[in-house]
Parts: sequence; C-alpha cells; structure tokens
Amino acid sequence: MSQESGRQEASADPTGSASPEETSAETPDSSATGVDVEALRAQVEENWNKYLRAVAELENVRKRNARDLDQARKYGAERLTNAILPVRDSLESSLAVLTADSAPSVAKIVEGEQATLRLLYLALEAAGVREIDPHGEPFDPSKHEALSVQPSATAEPGTVLEVVQKGYELHDRLLRPARVIVSKEP
Repeated sequence: MSQESGRQEASADPTGSASPEETSAETPDSSATGVDVEALRAQVEENWNKYLRAVAELENVRKRNARDLDQARKYGAERLTNAILPVRDSLESSLAVLTADSAPSVAKIVEGEQATLRLLYLALEAAGVREIDPHGEPFDPSKHEALSVQPSATAEPGTVLEVVQKGYELHDRLLRPARVIVSKEP
C-alpha cells in the first residue's frame, strides 16, 4: 500500500485512527515471539468492520431521530385540529341556517350555540385539555391568578369567591391560570 492511499483512508476515518491495513503494514513479523500474525490481522479486520458498522448505525439512528422530531413538530397539532374541525363545521352550518331564516328564533340560536359549545368541550377534552373552575375552593397561586381581594363574612379568608375567567391545563401543564376574586376577612 502506498503512503498516499493510506493517508486518504486515514482522513476518511472520523476518529483519525489508522485502518487495519495500515496497522498491519506497520506490524513487524513476530514469528520469533510465537504470536500468530495472521490471526491478529483477521481479528483487527473484524474489529474494524464492526467499528464501521457501529458508526454507520449510529449515524442512521441520529438521522431517523431528527426526521421523527421534525415530523412531530410539523404535525403535532393534528389530533387537536381533527377534534376542532367539527366545531368549525357546526358554526358554519348554524350561520347558514340563521342567514337563510328570515326571522330566526332565539331558542333556535341558543340550541345551536349549546350544541357547538358541547362539541368544543369534547374536542378540548380529547386533546387532554382540562378546565380549571375553582369557585369555592382555596386560592392556589400555582393555578389561579388573583385579580382582587374582597371582604366576605360568609367565606373563609383565601377562598375563591368568583371566577372571572376559567383556567385550563394541558395534561399536567398549566395553559392559563383561572382569574379569580379571593375572599378576605371583613
């Protein structure tokens, strides 16, 4: 093997170690010491091939993980989107009925809005969103945002008197705290 081709093979190796051919070319004949040089060369060649396969497999795993992560980022909202699309369909159909009817009744409008709201609740529930409605519960600063404090003779101090805006959690993560009015001593 020429020195130039040995340098090219060494530069292709990411670790900078010598290939088995280079190693075996530099190994002196050790027949005097009783070591089987051919067996050692075969073992070196086998270990080199295992190393190359391991490096290639590691690179494949890295590429596959990067591709999976990209797909998760790109299509992560697919489940939520599929759950919310029926809500949009319901709103569009109710608007079509209301605009076609010259004098829609209030009861018809309320019924349609309640049905649409039920669909939205189901869609959010399917996506893992849970409502936080702490009315009458003790104030929890990790899940509630106190807008004001109000004296109350009937409620214990530190209790949520009124929920101004409901909060939401996604699984165990807080999406939005419940905005509340908290009681204090009169």
